[in-house]
Amino acid sequence: MAGAGRRAELFPGAESGRRFSSSATGDERRMLIDVLGAQRATLELKCAGLGTELSQRSVEPSTLSLLGLVRHLADVERRWFRRVLARQEVPPLFSSESDPDADFDGAVAATVVVAVAWQAWRSEVAFADGFVTEAPDLDVEGDDAWRGTVSLRWVLIHMIEEYARHNGHADLLRERIDGAVGL
Repeated sequence: MAGAGRRAELFPGAESGRRFSSSATGDERRMLIDVLGAQRATLELKCAGLGTELSQRSVEPSTLSLLGLVRHLADVERRWFRRVLARQEVPPLFSSESDPDADFDGAVAATVVVAVAWQAWRSEVAFADGFVTEAPDLDVEGDDAWRGTVSLRWVLIHMIEEYARHNGHADLLRERIDGAVGL
């Protein structure tokens, strides 16, 4: 008789193992990049195989959804890497000063909304990855209205924290949609 397993084993799928394949020792930049990459891969994994179901809300009155998380994280990537560190004058993709929750509120069950969210997220991740790779060191700085002067090092740590927190939400959201559980 097989022993009891944990309720939340590794999330099934070929991409799951990729999250844990990086080195646990070595260069600081490489480790930060790898841990952030694992967090991004976790978000993708939690959303894998879903279409417009990504827009399903957690529980009333919350507008929290997997699709909202993708849109929100696209805006977060854009803010820290394009706007703060690269000093590009670009607006947020989904939220605004007049509608700060549009990233979640606008996450509706439409194929085009899902496609646009994923394209935006992937584009912002690609920009961030390029920025980090080309930065001379982790002490590159940018100015932010909320935090003041921030370094690339701080932004990478903050992004890891941001994804980790939201991936916890994604666990519960995915389980609510179709019962899928896993790390």
